[in-house]
Amino acid sequence: MTGMPRPFGLLAEVTHQCPLHCVYCSNPVELFQREGELGTDDWLRVIRQGAELGVLQVHFSGGEPLVRGDLETLVAECRGLGLYTNLITSGLGLTESRAESLVSAGLNSAQLSIQGDTAESTNLVAASKRFDKKEAAARIIRDAGLPLNMNVVLHRLNLDRLDAIIDVCVEWGAERLELANTQYYGWALRNRELLLPGKAQLDKAVAVYERRKAELAGQLELLWILPDYYEPYPKPCMGGWAQTALTVAPDGRAYPCPVAEEITTMEFASVREHDLQWIWAESPAFQAFRGTDWMPDPCRSCSRKELDFGGCRCQAFALTGDAGRTDPVCIHSPDHHLVEESLARANSADTADSPAAAESTGDRQQLVYRRPTVATRRS
Repeated sequence: MTGMPRPFGLLAEVTHQCPLHCVYCSNPVELFQREGELGTDDWLRVIRQGAELGVLQVHFSGGEPLVRGDLETLVAECRGLGLYTNLITSGLGLTESRAESLVSAGLNSAQLSIQGDTAESTNLVAASKRFDKKEAAARIIRDAGLPLNMNVVLHRLNLDRLDAIIDVCVEWGAERLELANTQYYGWALRNRELLLPGKAQLDKAVAVYERRKAELAGQLELLWILPDYYEPYPKPCMGGWAQTALTVAPDGRAYPCPVAEEITTMEFASVREHDLQWIWAESPAFQAFRGTDWMPDPCRSCSRKELDFGGCRCQAFALTGDAGRTDPVCIHSPDHHLVEESLARANSADTADSPAAAESTGDRQQLVYRRPTVATRRS
């Protein structure tokens, strides 16, 4: 491992089962079923191997990780190894007793997602009206002594409600709020025509963010995750492909990032057959785009290649079918017209879109919802 970067974060996607059906879900379009998930012993082995590899933080995600009855066992293993643990949850299914047992096992923090500021907006994008359960989950997390971190994915259907969304998070006692503009992979790519905002709407939201960030300084930490379609250069791919973190999916396959599973032209090794150190250091998939030697032009000769690493490999594949091409977000990409065409459609769309407008105009019927109960999984 001499000279090899070591991951500090492990995203443990312990299940794809989830009570929500979000139209921007970052899970792959083809979801793993419950019977194909790694068992407890497998996950314990993965956690131990992660610690040996250099991992310092384990983020339990899904789907909804609370559906796993062995979550406390996994958290306790992390605590025994001195690893920081974070629960990424919809809040549905979180009870006082479950929170207490997770904290007793050693859970360090929790991130609660919301889809909007009302039950109606939640139902529009997640096909669930259980906004009340999310409010209860926020209280349970605080009462359990955990810091309340919150996350909301932003898009055309809720950006106009950003002030109200922030108000909800303040009222619920959040210490940190991640305002994550939709990234267009998987389910979100399927729904891009209805989710991608116009520039005027986005600019108004940026102004709200900047105003509220100043107002709430010292009370609530606000983070703004850029909508990269509107940026001249792409975001760095997780600090570079296979540089800082890795993801293990419910079936045991390991990926350099949570979305890499969508790159169907690549073979990713499984922790059922290989240990994490081999996967990280030697597997062909993890080596494929590590560093800069793989880059084509214009990346190869670009002065920014050590800054954005050619952009996102998953986005390159999603838009062009080739994970080795320059991210089309980049203004120098030969495929940049693909992004420009999407932006042109977004900016010509009705700027009056809102959750209520979407309901009345029939957009709800056009949205493609995440449906794990009917999805299949390629072998």
